[in-house]
Amino acid sequence: MVEAQSWTTRRSSNPRLETSVDIPITPTGEVRYGTSNNIFAALSVTSIVSPTILTTLIIASWYLSNIGVLLLNKYLLSYYGFRYPIFLTMLHMISCTFYSLIAIRWFQIVPFQQILSRKQFFKILALSAIFCFSVVCGNTSLRYLPVSFNQAIGATTPFFTAIFAFLITCKKESAEVYLALMPVVFGIVLASNSEPLFHLFGFLMCVGSTAGRALKSVVQGLLLTSDSEKLHSMNLLLYMAPMAAAILLPFTLYIEGNVFAKTLEKAKDDSFMVFLLIGNATVAYLVNLTNFLVTKHTSALTLQVLGNAKAAVAAVVSVLIFRNPVTVMGISGFAVTIMGVVLYSEARKRSKVTVH
Repeated sequence: MVEAQSWTTRRSSNPRLETSVDIPITPTGEVRYGTSNNIFAALSVTSIVSPTILTTLIIASWYLSNIGVLLLNKYLLSYYGFRYPIFLTMLHMISCTFYSLIAIRWFQIVPFQQILSRKQFFKILALSAIFCFSVVCGNTSLRYLPVSFNQAIGATTPFFTAIFAFLITCKKESAEVYLALMPVVFGIVLASNSEPLFHLFGFLMCVGSTAGRALKSVVQGLLLTSDSEKLHSMNLLLYMAPMAAAILLPFTLYIEGNVFAKTLEKAKDDSFMVFLLIGNATVAYLVNLTNFLVTKHTSALTLQVLGNAKAAVAAVVSVLIFRNPVTVMGISGFAVTIMGVVLYSEARKRSKVTVH
C-alpha cells in the first residue's frame, strides 16, 4: 500500500492550528496524463537556475504580488474612483477560479483533489463565506485608511487567532504566548491614537477583516480534519473561489447597484481601467500562488517571518507612493506591533518544542 502524501500547507500569512496535513492518495499528473503533459516536469527550472537564485526570485515575487495587490486596491478604491469593493473582491475570486483551473489541471503544480461528499462541500462553503467577509472588509477599509495603517492593524492577526482558538476549541497557550500578544495590542492603540487619517468606519472594517482571517484559520483546522477531507491549499482555493464569487454576486448587486453597467460605461471612456482591473485580479491570484511556492521552497515558518517583514515594507512603500502623513508616534506604534508579532512567533515555537 502506498503511504499518504504529506504536504506542508500555507494558505495565508496567518498562524494556523496545524501546518502539516496528510492528504489522501491522489494520482499524480504522470499517472493520469503521462509525463509528456506535465509541463513542470518537462521544463525543470532548477536545471537552469540554481536553487538559491530560484528561491530568491520566488520570495521577491511573493513580496511584489502581496504589496502590489495592496497598492492596486488602494489606488483603485481611493484615488482612481472605483468605489465598488465588493465587486472588486468578486473579480478577484473569478480570477482565482480561472487561474487555479489552469495551474492545477493544465500545469499540474499540485495533484488535483475532488470534493468527496456533500458534507465536505458545505464545510468549504462555510469557509468561503468567512473568506468573503474578511476580503470585502479588507478592501473596504482601503477606501478610508492608508495602507500603512491597514498593515499595522493586519499585523494583529495572531491576537485574534489566539482568542478564537480559545473560544472555539478551548485551546490554551502558555503564559509566555499570551504575554507576547500585549505589545501587539498596545502598538495598535498607540498607532490609532496618532494616525492623522484615522477613520472609524475604515478602522472597524480593517479589524473585521483581520478577525475574519483569524477565524478562517481556526475554523479551517476544525472543519477539514479527517484525512479524506483535507485539501491542499491550491485545491482549496480552486473550490473556495467560485463559491465566494457566487456569495458576493447578490451583495454587490444589492449594495453597489447596477455595478456591471457602471463598470462597462466607465470602461468605454477609459480603457486603462480595464487594464487595471485585469492586472489587479491577476496579482490577487499570484498572492496565493507565490504563498504556496515560498512554502514549498522554504518553510511555513519562513513565510511567517517574511510576512512580518512584508507589513513594514508595504507600509514604507505606500507612504513613498501615496504620500500619506505619518507621525513618530504612529511609526513607533507600528514598530511595537511588529515586535510583538515576532515575540509571539518565537513564544509559540518554544511552546511547541516544550510540548513535544
